[in-house]
Amino acid sequence: MVQPQRLDRIGWILGVVALVSLANGAWMLIGPRCWYEGLPAGVPDTGPFNAHFVRDIGCAFLAVGAGLAVAARRAEWRVPLVGVAALFALAHAILHVADTVSGALDADHWLLDLPGVYFLAALLVWLAVRVWRHPPLP
Repeated sequence: MVQPQRLDRIGWILGVVALVSLANGAWMLIGPRCWYEGLPAGVPDTGPFNAHFVRDIGCAFLAVGAGLAVAARRAEWRVPLVGVAALFALAHAILHVADTVSGALDADHWLLDLPGVYFLAALLVWLAVRVWRHPPLP
């Protein structure tokens, strides 16, 4: 059995993002109404509550979080796992930009979405490029 490596700086960052993603996904699955109404990001502005849809997206956050947790400890898996997480976060951010630019969401969503959508996407894209350009030594 291959032993996981000690966490390096990138591993710690990935670990923190993994924990946040896992916690968000778990909250969405366990309490979809509470997440919808309680997240300070104006989620009700995006449309009526749909428990099934919230749980679907919760599954995506759990998958991203699990992949990042593995990537935190296994440097050789970082390129594909962080790449997929970055793709999800970037696509999610682009949807928010499109909705805000089109007027489907009010302009206050630029700031509401900054920490959980735009910053997360920028961080994961940066990490994906970083691990792709600096792969682990064999």
